[in-house]
Amino acid sequence: MVYSTEVEHMCRVAKGAYHGPSRIPEEGTWVQVKEIKDICGLTHGIGRCAPQQGTCKLTLNVKDGIIEEALIEVLGCSGMTHSAAMASEILPGKTLLEALNTDLVCDAINVAMRELFLQIVYGRTQTAFSEGGLPIGASLEDLGKGLRSQVGTMFGTRVKGARYLEIAEGYVTRVALDGENQIIGYEFVHLGRMMAAIRTGVEPAQALADASGTYGRFEEAVKYIDPRQD
Repeated sequence: MVYSTEVEHMCRVAKGAYHGPSRIPEEGTWVQVKEIKDICGLTHGIGRCAPQQGTCKLTLNVKDGIIEEALIEVLGCSGMTHSAAMASEILPGKTLLEALNTDLVCDAINVAMRELFLQIVYGRTQTAFSEGGLPIGASLEDLGKGLRSQVGTMFGTRVKGARYLEIAEGYVTRVALDGENQIIGYEFVHLGRMMAAIRTGVEPAQALADASGTYGRFEEAVKYIDPRQD
């Protein structure tokens, strides 16, 4: 260690009591985090890329400082999907600090990793007060049956109005309009459930029918439109 001349000539003043870092909540306990291995928790973080054309929701489950589980959901850029594929291989097994200093290729995923790091080291995880935290694989519960991200896609213009394309329930196939051409409901297909049924041997037409549903006053509509064609 090299000290400046000014410091070399200073007399020593004893340091008072050392209390260590403040305790943070982690999986139902209060922990003084001094090393990366002291960190545990599951949480989510959001990031966007520099051109602001895409975004990422990143979910990590950290146990003893090591990422045991990573869920990467991206939106808005085709390149992000490839970066997300890489991140799903790269992140598990790394320490939290290693992950923070890893180039995850996509700006949005990198930013999400940074935001997540801040949440975790300051004790702001989703499992801060959950005794024992959550098991590995818990992030998949966010996707629901069929393991698909919840996506909302809507389009609207002043001259032609709104078009619902995809909503929490699924892919919108028809929009219901009343006598004044106002939206009063929609018909949808839950793609995750449909594909799960097809994989088990259900005929595609039957799987489509079983995974379809309606919302709102769909049956009372005066007119139905295809939001992608009409």
